[in-house]
Formats: sequence, structure tokens, C-alpha cells
Amino acid sequence: MADLRSTYMGIKLKSPIIVGANHLVSNLDNLKRFEDAGASAVVYKTLFEEQISLEKIQFQNEWSQYDERGAEMIHIHPKVEHSGPAEHLFNLSRAKSALGIPLIASLNCVYQETWLEYAKEISKTGVDGLEINFFAVPKDLQSDGSLIEDMRVNILKEIKRVVTIPVSVKLSYFYTNPLNMVSKLANAGSDGFVLFNRLFEPEIDIETESHVSSIKLSNEGDYRLSLRYIGMLYKNIKSSLCGNSGIFHGSDVIKLILAGADVVQVVSVLFKYKPEQIQTMLDEINEWMERKNYASIDDFKGKLSKFNTKDPFVYKRAQYIDIILRSEEFLKGNALV
Repeated sequence: MADLRSTYMGIKLKSPIIVGANHLVSNLDNLKRFEDAGASAVVYKTLFEEQISLEKIQFQNEWSQYDERGAEMIHIHPKVEHSGPAEHLFNLSRAKSALGIPLIASLNCVYQETWLEYAKEISKTGVDGLEINFFAVPKDLQSDGSLIEDMRVNILKEIKRVVTIPVSVKLSYFYTNPLNMVSKLANAGSDGFVLFNRLFEPEIDIETESHVSSIKLSNEGDYRLSLRYIGMLYKNIKSSLCGNSGIFHGSDVIKLILAGADVVQVVSVLFKYKPEQIQTMLDEINEWMERKNYASIDDFKGKLSKFNTKDPFVYKRAQYIDIILRSEEFLKGNALV
């Protein structure tokens, strides 16, 4: 049996497969299924400041909707405030108690003050780490890219100042130079990176001519952008690297580890194939490692990264040009008639 143990953000893990943040983790029975299937850690669903703010507004509107219905009536209920993140923090503590594997919290906020407040409260729940979800959509034409990047770096520095648990950054690829942004955040103290975020995309129903909400799962092969950047980052930063998006099979995990990933996160596979697919993936990794005579994950991690690859252009645009040339040759031999 091959040794599948890995380390992420300094946390010792029994395998390289982590369950990413999603709503399934709210159910304690699901947590047990993830653990039994071989998941090495779980990222709890994200605490969104925007969601808390919306709930506060809805709570206040519903609580006071019948106020001032009479001439002498101002309030029919005593003043009550929304509990804020208290319920989420309680559920984090409950999930931590139910699991025998590490639990990582996930946080997304709008204001720096809230980032710090929620991060400190989360660290008190006993979780093993914190994932900063830097999900944000540009809202105007005036926001300067460098200012947005500097704000992200400052938020990370401040969070690292107020918590003692390891902190990772889940990052999108919408930066002029994602490598530079990762480098800045690594220098600011990030213990790990999850590459990349799956961002919300709007959709339109042409029959009702209205905006609609939809949940779009990853497709097989969506991990390739993550593989590209992990391959270039390996050995260039000290932080851990986690691959994300479109990881469905053991072969996908192997590819990302060959590029330099320490671990991967999976979500869509849980919805499409159920949690037990994790064990199938681990069996596939184990079989491949034994066939290749690899005793541990470290024996092949980063073997095909830019750092260890003789071809200096394999992760660069030259590879794209090569594909175009080969495609043109293929099309000449398969012309439509």
C-alpha cells in the first residue's frame, strides 16, 4: 500500500483529497460520509458577510412590518438584533467536534474591519485553518487594479496578525499577472493557495426575458488552468499549493501533484458521483503509485513542474503555438469535403 499522506499549510493529512467548501458540509451525516470515504480534511461552507447583512435587513423588515399600525402604537415587539455570524460559528464548532479529520473554515467579507472581526471569532471555534475566499466582482470602471491588490495583501497581513491558525488564500485568475499576486500574498504570510475560485456568472432566460440564478458544476478537465499555474509556482514560493475545479478521478489528482500541488479540493464530484467517489479516486492513485514504484506522494510531487522540466517553454505560450501548428497539420489531413 502506497503512502498517500500529504501536508497542507503545515497540517498533516492522510491523503491529498480535501472536500472543498459547499452546502453539503452543513449536514453532520455528510461529514461522516466524507471522512469514511477517505477525505483528509473538510472546508466548511463559506461565511459571507453579504449574506449576514442581507439576513439582518430581512429580519428587521419582517420583525417591524406591523409596527405603527395603531395611533398609539410605535413598536409591537421589543428591539431585537440579528445574531450576526453566531449561528455559523456554532455550526463550525459542532462540525469540528463531529470530525476526526481537520476542519478548515472559509471566509469572504467586504470591509477590512469585518474580515478581522470574523477571522478572530472563527479562530476561537477550534478549526484547524482558515481559507480566505477573495471572491469579488468589479463594480465600476474606476477601481484601480493595483489598489485592489494592495487591499488584498493588507487584509491578509492583518488577519495573520490576529489569528494563530494557518491561513490560505482562495484566489481567482482575474489578475493581470496571477503569479505576481500569489507572490505578494506569499510574502505577506499566506500559508497556502487554492487555485482557482469558481466565480458566479449571471444567466438570462430568453423566454421570460429575466435574470435567473443557476448552479453550474465543474466539468471534467477544468483543472487545467490550476495545473498550469501550480506548475509554474512550484518551488518558487514556500506556501502550500492546492488544485481546484474539475477534479473527478484519481488521474486528475496525480496530474496536479506531478505539476507541484500538495493537495486538491473536490466539490462537483460529490454532487455527480456521491462522496464514495473519493475512495475510488484514492484507490486509483494507490494503484498508479504501486505500478510506478512510488512509495509516497513526495516521490513524484513536482516531477513535471516548470522547476523540474527541461523544456523551458512547456508552461509558456510556445506550447500554445505548437498546438496550433499541429492542429493545422491535422486539419489538412482531415479536410471537409
